[in-house]
Amino acid sequence: MHGTEAPSAWVRRWAHLIPPGSTVLDVACGAGRHLRWLRSLGHPVVGVDRSAEALAACDGLGELLLADIENGPWPLAGRQFGAVVVTNYLWRPLLPTIVDSVAAGGVLVYETFALGNETVGRPARPEFLLAPAELLGACQGLRVVAYEDGFLDEPARFVQRITAVRELPQAGETSRHLLSIAAS
Repeated sequence: MHGTEAPSAWVRRWAHLIPPGSTVLDVACGAGRHLRWLRSLGHPVVGVDRSAEALAACDGLGELLLADIENGPWPLAGRQFGAVVVTNYLWRPLLPTIVDSVAAGGVLVYETFALGNETVGRPARPEFLLAPAELLGACQGLRVVAYEDGFLDEPARFVQRITAVRELPQAGETSRHLLSIAAS
């Protein structure tokens, strides 16, 4: 079942930017690989998915919402989160809503398939593959901390991924977003 594998290396790399104790939303959470891991870091978690079976695997982790976010209303209208995590999922009409769901001081961590993936596997249909720099365009209004668009091996896949923060208004002070942390 989708969501039972280890947490994404991209999510693990950038989790230190999530404000301590803040609530994290996992969009299309599957069986909860990121919900489990982020909860273990002390974050309250919210997961949304259209699969009742996947959400059943997440029982007890946090707030879980069964919703078809492609064909129905956004179930979290008006809510914002300290972090929004999206992996292996793309529904273009939802991109502005996802970005708007990042609270001031919060972070968006997004990773999904990109054009070129059709040459190595699935997904292969263009509607499920990001065009070059598409996530950069979707994140206007956020400060991009990291962005990658390229090929990964094992398993072979083309990905695009971004980490971007909604900065807090600061009086004359430059924000510091640590690019890496020491391995523990």
